[in-house]
Amino acid sequence: MNQEKIGKFIRELRKNNNLTQADLANKYNVTYQAVSKWENGKNIPDISILKQMSKDFNIDINDLLDGEENKKKVKPYYFIIGFVIVLFIILLIIIFTHNEDFEFKTLTTTCDDFTIKGSISYNKDKSSIYVSNIKYCGKEDKVLYDSISSTLYESHNNIIKKIDEYKSESKKLITLDDYLSELEFAVDNYESSCKTFSSNDLYIEILASKDGKTITYKIPLTLTSCPK
Repeated sequence: MNQEKIGKFIRELRKNNNLTQADLANKYNVTYQAVSKWENGKNIPDISILKQMSKDFNIDINDLLDGEENKKKVKPYYFIIGFVIVLFIILLIIIFTHNEDFEFKTLTTTCDDFTIKGSISYNKDKSSIYVSNIKYCGKEDKVLYDSISSTLYESHNNIIKKIDEYKSESKKLITLDDYLSELEFAVDNYESSCKTFSSNDLYIEILASKDGKTITYKIPLTLTSCPK
């Protein structure tokens, strides 16, 4: 992550939309000093603000994190059945300027039936987690399920803690692929059970129900240190 590069990108985005620092601060309910720190590369917005910026300015969140717009990428404006949005997540967020002891790691999985993209940032006080682009690559599953839900868990010292959950807003029958195309977890200010995360702390559980029967998928998440 290059905070200075991200800051310059946010400044150009603001100016291109004829906004002052005060305008941007009011838009995202922060102080203009916070906006100044973003643009000077001293800090970056938290994940909820980055996601809202990407929607407001029609910019891919990965372009915000990279600090430049990838002209070769085609930005999708809506979900098409059977089409999975490809997101390449590099990192997450620093909220407090003085929290310089953050660890940044990417999230993948060792599960043969799924692939995921994600990242996590954490220190002794808090953690932020972002997971998306989950794809099922097991045997073909075209079942129209009555309901599908997913839960992100932390497991530490035989204690299981629920971090976040997601259930499709669709009231229609849905396939696993269509559900995964809209699935993402974005968690800010998560208080971990321990001061660090190991490779087996986190996992996702997916429950797919049809005619009273439920199929359970468990996706272990593996952490890899980001290059500095």
